[in-house]
Amino acid sequence: MPGTLWTILVAAVTAVVTAIATGLFVTPRLDARKKRIGEAHAARDTFNTQLGAILSACTRLQSLPADDPAWTPVLRERLTGERERWLQQLDDATRWMVDHIDTYAGSWVMQQHIDFAVGYASNARMLMLSEREESTKLELLAQLTLPVRRQFFGFWWSRARHYVDDQRTFAETLAHLTGEPTTAA
Repeated sequence: MPGTLWTILVAAVTAVVTAIATGLFVTPRLDARKKRIGEAHAARDTFNTQLGAILSACTRLQSLPADDPAWTPVLRERLTGERERWLQQLDDATRWMVDHIDTYAGSWVMQQHIDFAVGYASNARMLMLSEREESTKLELLAQLTLPVRRQFFGFWWSRARHYVDDQRTFAETLAHLTGEPTTAA
């Protein structure tokens, strides 16, 4: 009987010490890691949302008809307000991407993905800040955004199938933005 009691006592003390040590040393580290990973994934999701917002705003702005003399002043004012609101959405989306680039871009493992995200965000923001015509901005921004969205958030088979084309399109658009001549690949 004393051997059994001793075994139960040692097992109980071991369980208590293990639970206390785990609670003090292991659990806080795991919780902190979980929080960092959750924040990175939330930032990636927001990055995807911003890319979608950019594409849809560019499409809406490009499809908005030019000023028609048959429009009433009220309709003209409403459409001008919508155009300004959609342009503000583009400005807000590119600003968010630049402001939070360290959170979402740093979450990818491969350096080429990090460089792709950083290159996109910085060039998209600079394009929005540029003095180019609105139609040119919209066209270039859509050309920049589509390959990025497909490579980061498309289905795996779409990413694999379009990888070379997306990289080429992105590089050509960047060359057009910076005024560098493009070379045929």
